[in-house]
Order: sequence, then structure tokens, then C-alpha cells
Amino acid sequence: MKKYFPILPVSLLLSLFIYVFYRTDKTLINQLCISIFQQEPYNFLKSRVAFSLPLPDFIIYSLPEGLWVFCITLTSSTFYLEIRKRKWNLIYVPILLALLMELFQLLHIANGRFDWMDIIFSTIFWLLALLCTRANIGKESIFQSTNTATIYCIVSYFIVYLAHVNY
Repeated sequence: MKKYFPILPVSLLLSLFIYVFYRTDKTLINQLCISIFQQEPYNFLKSRVAFSLPLPDFIIYSLPEGLWVFCITLTSSTFYLEIRKRKWNLIYVPILLALLMELFQLLHIANGRFDWMDIIFSTIFWLLALLCTRANIGKESIFQSTNTATIYCIVSYFIVYLAHVNY
């Protein structure tokens, strides 16, 4: 996990940048930014950044989810969750969450819009993370001890929650 540490913050910061300056104001992270910086300064800065650095739609709408799946897969790769004496490998949770969210959007159970490109990006980044972590043989329970790795893992799941669209 330590060897992947430099890529985690870069990936998460890139996702944050895209969300804050290109995505709807209705996401939780953007609502937080608006409450901190106020609506007008936030809108001004957002419009200036989007105008100065135009990005294609697939970067704006699909790359952040792929990067988050990548980060969560990396941070989850050394953990399992034990439920009723059965161990569930957490490396499958990120892709399962991504696919379920897209399904819920398709069925209009969750806010957002179903997009095949999101599924493609999530799957590619999940597979890439699997390739990076295939040497992680020893796994521990996520709640066995509190250390840097468990904190990174739990925080990375929380960060994804901040991208939730709050209508």
C-alpha cells in the first residue's frame, strides 16, 4: 500500500478538481465549497476555470469515478470484512459499488444519470488496480486495528460519498 501512496492523493485531487470546477453544484462536495466560499465567488472561479481549461465530457463525467474506483481498490486490497465468520475480500467492493450505483441510476432509485462510459472507466481502473495489488497476499480485518492503511481505506470510501448528488 505504501508504494501506491503518491498516486492516491494525486488521483483524488484530480477528481476533486473536476468535481468542484466542472460538475453540478448539487453534489455534496460542491455544496460544502459553496458554504465555505459563498455562491458568487465560487461561481466566478468555477466559470473562469472551466473557460480557461475546457475538458471533454468523458473526462468530466467518467474519469473521476474511475479514479475513485482505482483508489478505493488500492486501499481495500489488504483488507477483508468478516460477517458471521465468513471473510469477504474488500477488493471486490469498489467495482460492485460502481456497478450498483449505475444500476440504481438506470432504475431511477439513485440520483444521477446512467452512463455506459462510467461502467467502462470503473472497470478499466478496477482491473488496473487489481494488477497493481496482486502481490497483496496477507489480508487483515478492516476493523482489526486502526492504522494508517485502515484510515486511508475508510477515508477513501467517505470521499466517494462527497460526490453524491444531493437534489
